[in-house]
Amino acid sequence: MRHLVLLLCLLVAPASAQTPAQAALGAMAQLEEATVKLDAAESARDRVRALTEAVQAFEAGLAAMRDGLRAASIRETELRRALDARDAEVTRLLAGLSALGSSAGPQSFVHPDGPIGAARAGVLMASVTPALSNAAAGLRADLEEATALRQLQQDAANTLQTGLANIQTARTALSQAMAERTDLPRKFTEDPVRTALLIAATETLDGFAAGLSQISETEADLSLPSARNRKGALSLPVSGEVLRRAGETDAAGVTRPGVLIATRPRALVTTPAAATIRYRGPLLDYGLVTILEPEPDVLFVFAGLETVFGETGQVLPEGSPVGLMGGPEGQNGDIQSPSGERAGEALSETLYIEVRLGDTPEDPLGWFTEDKGMTE
Repeated sequence: MRHLVLLLCLLVAPASAQTPAQAALGAMAQLEEATVKLDAAESARDRVRALTEAVQAFEAGLAAMRDGLRAASIRETELRRALDARDAEVTRLLAGLSALGSSAGPQSFVHPDGPIGAARAGVLMASVTPALSNAAAGLRADLEEATALRQLQQDAANTLQTGLANIQTARTALSQAMAERTDLPRKFTEDPVRTALLIAATETLDGFAAGLSQISETEADLSLPSARNRKGALSLPVSGEVLRRAGETDAAGVTRPGVLIATRPRALVTTPAAATIRYRGPLLDYGLVTILEPEPDVLFVFAGLETVFGETGQVLPEGSPVGLMGGPEGQNGDIQSPSGERAGEALSETLYIEVRLGDTPEDPLGWFTEDKGMTE
């Protein structure tokens, strides 16, 4: 009797079924909406902004698709394994239900101990029969859920492939639109000779930042909204996860005052506030760097990009594209695979972010919100 009770408890345990499916379906809807934005960007007056929104929508949709399909795949695997492990119990359950029939009741059984034994057996069967039926219903629900999750993953493949192709198209179109952009104001004109001399004489980012004012000519008096007044409320320039905080030492023993954010390949980096491009290009061992000046004595340093947009001296509106991270374009199988989702190519790129107030670095995490999905 105890074995039967344990079996019934196992079989009728509730399943948390809908969350993975709903997440995957929601991601499919996000990708479809992103496709609409991409189509609308062709005729938009501000094509750069429209394409930026389209790329960000695709990034959000693909990230949601990764999470939704990973959860759906894990849930389906759990259900299949559980059903396989319960194969013998399922066989006995089905045999018991078949023996009882649709109209079985206590009066159907004759007990060798006579009427009292039959009555006791009847009471037992009256309590067990509903439990068996409930167990069968639970099994049927698990089987239906596993089948639905498998079908959902198959149906999502076409939407996923279209989304991957469209985000590549959107990134290419955005790069072209930024190269052709002529409507941005200029705060100053860069002197390339002075820039080269400053780079040659620079040994640290501190020294380079201190000399940035020397590379400009004919500075215009353009005032921008204060970034300091929004400290702690600025949008993070890229979606990702914090790998290393300010002041933490890396594996090579190097300690830097900025934060390192792990991002997905080809992730779009945007400016968190309206800012002047003070420098863009390779610098020391930081790779390709963009340095933004939202207001005097405040610098945002973004290092580790593969592609940078804009020209030194231009003033970018808030939310404008700054550049793209490196790495390969996404593949269908990379997203659908439930294993290693947080490793390998999933978050394979790193963006170094430093914020400088005057000559002093500040903790970047004190300047930005986490509204782009930054986690630790």
